[in-house]
Amino acid sequence: MTVKDIFQSMDYGTAPENAAEALAWIVDQGGKFGHFIDGSFTAAREGFDSKNPANGNILATISQATQADVDLAVSAARKAQPKWAALGGHGRARVLYAIARLLQKHSRLFAVLETLDNGKPIRESRDIDIPLAQRHFYYHAGMAQLMDSELPDREALGVCGQIVPWNFPLLMLSWKIAPALAMGNTVVLKPAEYTSLTALLFADICKQAGVPDGVVNIVTGDGTVGEMIVAADVDKIAFTGSTAVGKQIRKATAGSGKALTLELGGKSPYIVFDDADLDSAVEGLVDAIWFNQGQVCCAGSRLLVQEPIAETFYAKLKVRMDKLRIGSPLDKSIDVGAIVDQSQLDTIIRMVAENTAGTMHRSSAALPEHGLFYPPTLITGLHPADTLMQEEIFGPVLCATTFRTPAEAVEVANNTRYGLAATVWSENINLALDIAPKLAAGVVWINGTNMFDAAAGFGGVRESGVGREGGWEGLSAYTKAKGQTKPLKPIAAFEGN
Repeated sequence: MTVKDIFQSMDYGTAPENAAEALAWIVDQGGKFGHFIDGSFTAAREGFDSKNPANGNILATISQATQADVDLAVSAARKAQPKWAALGGHGRARVLYAIARLLQKHSRLFAVLETLDNGKPIRESRDIDIPLAQRHFYYHAGMAQLMDSELPDREALGVCGQIVPWNFPLLMLSWKIAPALAMGNTVVLKPAEYTSLTALLFADICKQAGVPDGVVNIVTGDGTVGEMIVAADVDKIAFTGSTAVGKQIRKATAGSGKALTLELGGKSPYIVFDDADLDSAVEGLVDAIWFNQGQVCCAGSRLLVQEPIAETFYAKLKVRMDKLRIGSPLDKSIDVGAIVDQSQLDTIIRMVAENTAGTMHRSSAALPEHGLFYPPTLITGLHPADTLMQEEIFGPVLCATTFRTPAEAVEVANNTRYGLAATVWSENINLALDIAPKLAAGVVWINGTNMFDAAAGFGGVRESGVGREGGWEGLSAYTKAKGQTKPLKPIAAFEGN
């Protein structure tokens, strides 16, 4: 019997992660959370329930911020900012390093809490989200030490309002808070109403790390709280979320002088040429569209396959889809977890139900009886102009069409209002490198997908966003030109022959 035969003979067994520590932390906080303002938590007030999407259980009660709460948070941030900036890059780095080390120390607690609150598989929280969050704080701690030498004519913007989404709660928080603090800014951040718990745990970490009072402020609530932050006396708005809300923010901040970074929606093409390694492309596609249940702004949700291999590729993909495991997100063996909220699940169901084009294949994997689950879905034979090929679904639904030539692949790939990411699969590197710069996308991956690093700028073009997060570009977005430059040292006159 070969190794392959042995693996194929094995039955699937669950491997549940223990959630006791995360649930105990919630209980220790009283099961109700206020806001984190000026270095301490406020008393919990009327708000809304945070639920586990995998079973509907209520995890905690989250307070709904008022205008007074937002004003208090902004005031605390404004008061703390000059002293935080004056601490210098090396002083701020010590605090950022402390945050990074505490994220590592409590990584399991963060991972389990993220999975409970969001519904994503524990493997993704444990192996991707939390390590990348740590990486951002380590990276930006190092960059804080380089600010004086590498950005001598730049200084902090001041107070930054930050609004993060529910699909990567802690990771998106890290994308925003780490560079802001590194450059000497203070922040007022609002997590998504569905997924506030890891942000509140992060606030607890800030206290342990010695973050000065007022430097990090976290207010919770629905979209109206985000509107309050946008309208508040802040110097920058950083938002990750839908294109529709991004447009509203851009209109609201027009003429205000506020700096703006927007990371918005996408409908990213996943292009497979006939010379591609098809098995590798299938595995890459599983990661591109079913990672985090497709609830990813740069998900490869538009599959473009070259005609000669289309049927072969679809057949391989369907076999792989039917092997995907769907179940409790705390099970370390599952591939696909729960949709974050009933409203998002309803949107996915509605968009697929309204589509009348193409041929649909759904994974044969059994769905749990309870919870917000949706099967991995493939719809082939679509026209590039069909609604599902144009609009972001933000769910585990892959829409596919074919192309004949490289030129047609570029034309179809660019035929949307978005431009966040793209993927090209080909064994001909010259072809891939020729195609990549022709694609309207902020990032292009070749023979791979979802490759991120704190040192690499990420962002979109067209209606997928404004600005970059990560790398030098992301750091510069949290600075402004100094009003005064350092005085020049006098140079003695030349007295030579």
